[in-house]
Amino acid sequence: MCCRIMMGSPRRHRSSDSRWFHFYLSLLLIFGKHALAELRYSIPEEMKEGTSVGNVAKDLGLDKTYLIDRRFRVVSGSKDAFFEVNPNSGALQILKKIDREELCQGSGVCTMELKILVENPLEMHHVVIEITDINDHSPSFSEKEQQFKIAEHTSPGTRFDLHAARDPDAGINSIRTYTLTSNDHFEIDVSQSDEDKTPYLVLKKSLDREQKSKHVLFVTAVDGGKPQRSGTLNVSIIVLDTNDNRPVFSQDTYQVEIYENVPVGTIVTRVNATDTDEGNNGEIEFTLSKTLARKVYDIFELNRVSGEIKLKGAVDFEETEIYKIDVQASDKGTPPLTSRCRVIIKVKDVNDNPPEIEVTSLSNTVSEDSKPGTVISLISLTDKDSGVNGKIISSITSDVPFELKPSYKENIYSVVTKGFLDREQVSHYEITIKATDCGERLLSTFKILNIQISDVNDNIPLFSQNTLQFYVSENNVAGGSIFSVGATDKDVNENAVLSYQIARGNELAMFLSVNSDNGQISALKSFDFETLKTFQFQVVATDSGTPSLSRNVTVHVFILDQNDNAPVILYPVSSNGSAEGVEEIPRNVNAGHLVTKVRAYDADIGYNGWLLFSLQEVTAHSLFGLDRYTGQIRTLRSFTETDEAEHKLLILVKDNGNVSLSATATVIVKLVEPREAFAAADVKSATKDDEDNNVTFYLMITLGSVSTLFLISIIVLIAMQCSKSTDYTSKYLQETNYDGTLCHSIQYRSGDKRYMLVGPRMSIGSTIVPGSHANTLVLPDRRGTSTEVR
Repeated sequence: MCCRIMMGSPRRHRSSDSRWFHFYLSLLLIFGKHALAELRYSIPEEMKEGTSVGNVAKDLGLDKTYLIDRRFRVVSGSKDAFFEVNPNSGALQILKKIDREELCQGSGVCTMELKILVENPLEMHHVVIEITDINDHSPSFSEKEQQFKIAEHTSPGTRFDLHAARDPDAGINSIRTYTLTSNDHFEIDVSQSDEDKTPYLVLKKSLDREQKSKHVLFVTAVDGGKPQRSGTLNVSIIVLDTNDNRPVFSQDTYQVEIYENVPVGTIVTRVNATDTDEGNNGEIEFTLSKTLARKVYDIFELNRVSGEIKLKGAVDFEETEIYKIDVQASDKGTPPLTSRCRVIIKVKDVNDNPPEIEVTSLSNTVSEDSKPGTVISLISLTDKDSGVNGKIISSITSDVPFELKPSYKENIYSVVTKGFLDREQVSHYEITIKATDCGERLLSTFKILNIQISDVNDNIPLFSQNTLQFYVSENNVAGGSIFSVGATDKDVNENAVLSYQIARGNELAMFLSVNSDNGQISALKSFDFETLKTFQFQVVATDSGTPSLSRNVTVHVFILDQNDNAPVILYPVSSNGSAEGVEEIPRNVNAGHLVTKVRAYDADIGYNGWLLFSLQEVTAHSLFGLDRYTGQIRTLRSFTETDEAEHKLLILVKDNGNVSLSATATVIVKLVEPREAFAAADVKSATKDDEDNNVTFYLMITLGSVSTLFLISIIVLIAMQCSKSTDYTSKYLQETNYDGTLCHSIQYRSGDKRYMLVGPRMSIGSTIVPGSHANTLVLPDRRGTSTEVR
């Protein structure tokens, strides 16, 4: 066995020179990305299975340790696999015993071309294996015996056609010579035409029938192998005394051309021969030589009388391009004389075979981040026709981001990406490859490659809005869910699995928790509107890709007030802390006299903090009246002598929440004579000054606390507004339009909408909006636009 490395296309002869070497080297430098070299080995036929032809990996310079990972394999397109590669050693081994005579007919060079494929990176190498002949066949004659009838007056030097022996072996192992058993009358002569050796029996001495009427000889065909093999033909010569002229053909060689699609029954040609003899000695009969291949008898038939050769079976250019038929003409003399001519029939190709597309390697899945020019498949195009009929034009007919890139070798293409891929736009492609020959009647073949685009993590999770707003009622259940956030990811599988977490750095974040799977936000504490009215935090959504991608969203939370604070009586307050006071008034006061004013405060806002006053108990309904909004107690009429001197009034103070809360205060009104009233007033004034001082002190503390909280809220909201580019604002404003009871309202503005949480005194033109926790008003837009309820 021998090995030669050839760069570029395979050589058909063993000899090489430097000019061809430099030519193939140039081809490799230009097209050497996918097929770097071509190896050539030579082995004899009939070698055992498992025999090593050569170490392909070593000859190609491949690292044996990575052959398995690179899927080192033979991808030859032939139906019968005769070779395989050992992925461990890199050796090319015989898989099936090879019979050269079965594989390659004739004596020409017999080669097999293999394709060796390795991946990562994808490479294809060509290996040409020459199958050399061994002398494994003996020469054989189609018939064991041959008989001649020769007239006794036949002149010496006359030649007689002997059956030619056939030896399937080629080269030196084919037939070298013919020998004849020693005798006095005959010798053997061998004539060589093309590659055929034709034996002739030559009469070297005239025959004498009276001395010997029959001669028996043995013709031996010997090949040139070592050791030599031979075959024997028994030749019988009957000596006659007749016919002395043989038929003569009009041509020694007839040549004719037919198309391979010619119908069966067509007359291909006609041979003609003449014989100058008369009678039976001049009648000619045509026959096909008995030394032809059996296939010839199946395809052609010869009319024995007319010499017409007719098509008996279909011819196929792809199987056989030329037929050489020996026709023998024999007269009917005694003995009959024969002559031979050769008919050469050339079959012309027609375009009857469509191109074939063979996918030698295919990556069904391509990553969406593949760069343009990435190879996804290798294809081979073949056409059994020849010439223009076998010339192939290929293209991709579908509108896809892929293209065909030719290799250094004809009809070898790579399917590569020609643009960037995006799985989120197109996740699957059907690549339709069209191969069309250039025959007069165009034939085409289509091949569809299904390519799946695999996902990479190239999309950041997205929230529906950059800023989220949620409203939560105070007194929520600690540990319960208050709202949820959600994001989406255009990627798939692990790249689209999102997890959520709360960004740290905010004090209130420690009181919140998030379900990492579904974004459900839970509060770990109960919120109090009177302590905290609004806050914000950030939620981070992170996908599970590698590397992971994330995005933040700012969540604004507004605490909604609930009626959870009962009214507090500020006046009257007795020394023991109970809501009870005593008022003394003269009997001579007129109707409408202000007796006193009940003062109360509710920490809630809006309707929940809007207080109403009512008389629950009174000794004389006709004497006193109570303003339900201000808590002022006034006389309804002048007192008479019959009126009692002391009256007890029980005042109920309640808010306007859905479930109202209340408190009561008791005022005892004593009627005194004017002089006593003045004296009592002097005595009481000192006491009342102290009480008023205490009340004033408490009021100052309360107002100071509310103002401080208000200012802090304003500062925080202004800072939030300045740190954002959005149009969102949230400003809390102190409502100053109230009198009487210590209660408040809060206004805020979001974008171009203005809202107010009302107190006990609504501004003119305000409207109570149902279904808004009974404490939200829509204010008329002072800029000329109406607003809607948030």
